[in-house]
Amino acid sequence: MHLITLKSWSKTDILETVEDSLNIKNYPEKYRHAVGGRSLALLFQKTSTRTRCAGEVGITQMGGHAHYLDWRTTNFGLADLGDEIRVLSAYVDVILARFLKHAELVTASTSAAVPMINGCCDKYHPTQALGDLMTIQEHFGRLEGIKLCFIGVHNNVCNSLIAAGMKVGIEVTVVAPEVNPAAVDKALWDEAARKGLYKTLNTDTATASADNALEKIIATSDIVYTDTWVDMEFFTEPAFAAERKRRLEKMMPYQLNAELLKAHGCRIMHCLPAHRGYEIADELLDDARAIIFEQSENRLHSMKAILLKLLARS
Repeated sequence: MHLITLKSWSKTDILETVEDSLNIKNYPEKYRHAVGGRSLALLFQKTSTRTRCAGEVGITQMGGHAHYLDWRTTNFGLADLGDEIRVLSAYVDVILARFLKHAELVTASTSAAVPMINGCCDKYHPTQALGDLMTIQEHFGRLEGIKLCFIGVHNNVCNSLIAAGMKVGIEVTVVAPEVNPAAVDKALWDEAARKGLYKTLNTDTATASADNALEKIIATSDIVYTDTWVDMEFFTEPAFAAERKRRLEKMMPYQLNAELLKAHGCRIMHCLPAHRGYEIADELLDDARAIIFEQSENRLHSMKAILLKLLARS
């Protein structure tokens, strides 16, 4: 069993993982030897804070071992991907991979003899979504019927929220003037829409002015969620400067700020890292409604639950 996308996980798999995540957080001492010395390889093509720490610290706290591999210091970029994954599978019990391209992650998973976890690619971020579900369950006591509004660039995180919501009954409304080309997944969007759990707002009319469509959506949402408008690896890249400038100018009317959220009681979520002053104003990260840093902490507990589930099935 792999975790490449939540589309292949059942509702039971997801709900069990959320429940296990909360148990691990509340009773960590019960899980100190849960993996019995087994090993996790972290194979990363790009930078990471939460996903890397969640994997390394998580398996260590459960009695296992972590081995971090920077893609640039291995032969993965020089040899056949399938061959190298087969070799790595002989050394460890589970692989957490952060790849640039989803297609390469799929190729790798077909060659893996151990479970593989998608630690983020250009199309999906399933470990983030599972941590988010844990956080929502923790704060609301339920998942089904929750209304979540994602405002920003439709990206890998947004896709995984839609996939998760479709399985557990969360209604996701997306306000996205931009869609990352790699994140296009019409089959996912159509299936979720047929189930009444995904819709989009016309961004030609949804601007951050009084009494507009965006504010009305926020007023009826339990959660407002945003993410970076420009991927971290491109934000300071000189070759991406013109595109960054264009995108930031286009997206500024969709910034989460005190004026837009006013006195609405919705919870505020962001998967981090954040570009403060762009997709989210400084003051909202520490707003009483924000659960952003609890959401971040929960990546550790949910990663432990993911590891336990996959190791139990291997």
